[in-house]
Amino acid sequence: METNLQKTMPALALRGLTVFPNMLLHFDVGRAASIKALDESMGSGQPIFLVAQRDLAVEDPQEKDLYSVGTVCNVRQLLRLPGDNVRVMVEGLSRGRLLEMTQTEPYLAARVEELPAEQPVRRSARTEALIRQTYELFESFIELAPKMTPDILLSVLSSEDPGYIADYIAQNLPMRTSDKQAILEELRPVRRLERLCQSLRREVEILEMEQELQGKVREQLTRSQRDYVLREQMKVIQQELGEDGAGGDSELAEYRQRIAGAKLPREVADKLNKEVGRLEKQPFGSAEASVIRGYLDTVLELPWGKKTKERVDVAAARKVLDADHFGLDKVKERILEFLAVKQLAPQLRGQILCLVGPPGVGKTSIAMSMARALNRKLARISLGGVHDEAEIRGHRKTYVGAMPGRIIAAVRQAGTCNPLLLLDEIDKLGSDQRGDPASALLEVLDAEQNSTFRDHYLEVPFDLSDVLFITTANTLDTIPRPLLDRMEVIELTSYTDEEKLQIAKRHLLPRERKRHGLRAGQLKLTDDAIREVIRGYTRESGVRILERRLAALCRKAAMHVVSDGVKSVHVTGDNVEEYLGVRRYHPERLPRTEQVGVVNGLAWTSVGGEILEVEAAVVPGTGKVELTGNLGDVMKESAHAALSYIRGRAAALGLPEDFYQKKDIHVHFPEGAVPKDGPSAGIAITTAMVSALTGAPVRREIAMTGEVTLRGRVLPIGGLKEKTMAAYRSGIKTVFLPADNLPDLEDIDPTVRAALRFVPVEQVDTVLAEALEQASQTAAPDLPRPHQSTVAGREVPTFRQ
Repeated sequence: METNLQKTMPALALRGLTVFPNMLLHFDVGRAASIKALDESMGSGQPIFLVAQRDLAVEDPQEKDLYSVGTVCNVRQLLRLPGDNVRVMVEGLSRGRLLEMTQTEPYLAARVEELPAEQPVRRSARTEALIRQTYELFESFIELAPKMTPDILLSVLSSEDPGYIADYIAQNLPMRTSDKQAILEELRPVRRLERLCQSLRREVEILEMEQELQGKVREQLTRSQRDYVLREQMKVIQQELGEDGAGGDSELAEYRQRIAGAKLPREVADKLNKEVGRLEKQPFGSAEASVIRGYLDTVLELPWGKKTKERVDVAAARKVLDADHFGLDKVKERILEFLAVKQLAPQLRGQILCLVGPPGVGKTSIAMSMARALNRKLARISLGGVHDEAEIRGHRKTYVGAMPGRIIAAVRQAGTCNPLLLLDEIDKLGSDQRGDPASALLEVLDAEQNSTFRDHYLEVPFDLSDVLFITTANTLDTIPRPLLDRMEVIELTSYTDEEKLQIAKRHLLPRERKRHGLRAGQLKLTDDAIREVIRGYTRESGVRILERRLAALCRKAAMHVVSDGVKSVHVTGDNVEEYLGVRRYHPERLPRTEQVGVVNGLAWTSVGGEILEVEAAVVPGTGKVELTGNLGDVMKESAHAALSYIRGRAAALGLPEDFYQKKDIHVHFPEGAVPKDGPSAGIAITTAMVSALTGAPVRREIAMTGEVTLRGRVLPIGGLKEKTMAAYRSGIKTVFLPADNLPDLEDIDPTVRAALRFVPVEQVDTVLAEALEQASQTAAPDLPRPHQSTVAGREVPTFRQ
C-alpha cells in the first residue's frame, strides 16, 4: 500500500457550506483568521484546506469543532469587498483528512492527508440503474424547486462517473450541512451515489408536500372569491326581480330594522346606515365585516331614549336612607335637598356629588341607597389604579380588540339613559404615557359638555346629561383642581362610638347573624359588650373592622352551638376577652397627679382622634432646643414659634430675661415610631414649655388644640369632632379650643358635648391662666382670665379678652 501524501497548509473553517472536489465555488469570508489564511495561500501559492464546522455558532473553532474530512482547494480569485469582507473563488482538488491542527494564530494551519482520487468504476447493470434513478430524481427536484435552472441537469447528463455525479449534485443541492458532509466523507463512488439518492428522494417528497399545501390554500382562496362573485350576482338578480330586502340578506335587513326601530338621533341613524352599507360591500368572512358587526351591535345595544321613571318623593327617600344608614345626617340632608329641587325643577341638571371620607364610613353604600331611593339603575365604576385615558374615552375601531370606555359600558350595563353612575375611588386615578384619565373625566363631569359626549369607539355623540354622577374619595389632596371644581364635596367624618354602637345593633349584628346561620336568640350581645369591642378591638373611622370582630363572635358562637350543644351564647363586656382574645387597644390613662411639663394635646388621624401627650424638660445648658418623637416640619416650626413667644413674654411669665441662654429645652412626643405633623399642637407645646420653665404643674384633666403665632394668637384647627371624641374616651373634663372653632361645636355628638367643658381661647395667656396650677410659687403671675369662658351643651358663649 502506498502512503498518502501529507502536507501542512493553511486551513479555513466553513460555516453552513461544504466544498466538493472538481468544483468551482465562490463565497464570502468575514472572519479575520480566515482572511489571513486565504492571503497566505494566495501569497505562497500553496493549496488551502477547507473543512466545515460542526457547530455554526462557534466563532474561534478548534480541532474538536471541525469535521475530520474536508477538501484541498486552490484559491483562484480573491476580491476585497467594503466592510472588511472578502469574496473568494476556490477550485476543489481532492478530498483530505485532517490529522492535526498545527497552529490557530494568526490563522488556522493543519497537517492534512490528501486522499487519492477514485479509480474508474466498472460499469455494471446495478451502477447504471443507480445513475438513471439519480437522473430521474434530480430532474423531478429541478421541476419542483423554484430557484433551480435546467442548465444544471445538462452538466450531470454529460458524465458517466458515479462519484462525480454524486459530488456535482450534492454541491448544487440545498441540503443540510450534515447530509453534504456525509456524502463528502464517503470515499466509495457507488455508495456515495446511494447516499445521494436517499437525500434526493427525501427532498423531492418534502417539495411535493409543500406544493400540495400551497395548492389547498390557493383552492380555498379561489372558492371564497367564487362565493363572493356568486353572492354579488345573486344580489343583482334580486334587485332586477324587485325582491331586494324581502328575500335578500336577512342580516342586513335585521340591522336596518333595528336602526329604524330604535329612538336614535338623526346623526347616529345616518352613521349606522352608512356602516350597514359598508358591511353590504364586504366579502363574506372578512375581518373588516366582523369589526363592523361588532360596532353595530354595540351601538344598537345602548339604551337610546330609554329611561326609568324617577321617584322624587322626599319622604320615601328619607325612609330608605334612614333604614339603610344610621347617622350621616348632613349627607342625608344634602341628598334630600337634591330630591326636593328635582321635584320643583325636573329640568335641573349637572349636580355632581363627591363623597369624601375615611375608609368604611359608608360612601359607596349610601350612593347605592340613593339609587334605590331615586328608583334609578345603578352602575359602579372603580377608578382605582386606572392609568389609561382609553379606559374613559374608549379605543378607536382601528385597534385590534377595540371597545367602548367604562362610562359607555356602564350606561349599557345599566340599560337606561338616566342611571346613577358611581365613580368609586376617584382620588386614586393615575396618569402615564398612555394619557391622563382625570383630564378625560372633565368632559364627562361637565354639564355643559357631556350632553354630546363622544366615545372614541362610538364616534357619535351620546347624551350623558341625564346621568346622575356620584363620586367617592378618601382624600381631596390627589384630585386635580379642575376636576374637583366640577364636583360638590360632601364630607363624611368618622363615626363616634355611640354611632358605631347603633350601627352594630341595627345593621351589622343582624346581618352577621344571618350570614352565619344563627338566630337572634342563639347569640346575644349587650351594649357593654359592643362598646368593649369598639374600644378595645378596633381603631378605625368606619365600621369594617368592627364588622369582622362581630363576625368572629358569630363564628365562636356557632362553634359552641354545634360542638357543645349550647342553646344560646351570651356575650357581655366582662367576657369579650374569652371570645376575641386579649384586648388590642387600651385607652389613654390620665396621670393621678398634676405633673410639670406634661400636657395633653389632641390629634386627628385617618382612623379618628387621639390624645397626644407633649412632654417638655428644662436642664442647665447653653440654650439648645431638642425636638424628638418623629415630628414633621410643621410641628417643629410650631415648637420654635412657641419658644419665640415665651422669650417675648418672659417678664410677664416671671422668667429671667436670659433664660434661653442658660437652659436647654427638650420637647418630646411619645410613641416615636408614629409620624406626627400639623400646626394644631402649638398651644400644647407652649403650655408644656412654660410649665417646665416655671415649675407650675399642668392640670391633669384638661386637653387642648390650636395653632399658635409669634404674637400668642390662637388660630382655628380642623377635625374637632374626632379630637373631642378622643378627649371624651380618655376621661378628659375640659378642652381648650380656638374661639374661631365655636361654630364647629354644632357638629359634635350631643353625648360628647354634654360630658365636656369647652374653653374657647384667642390668646395663649388665657390657656396658661386656666391650665397651670396657680398654687405653685413659681407659677405665672397675674395672667388674664377669660370672662364666661366655658361652653356646655348648645349654649353659644361670649368671649372677651
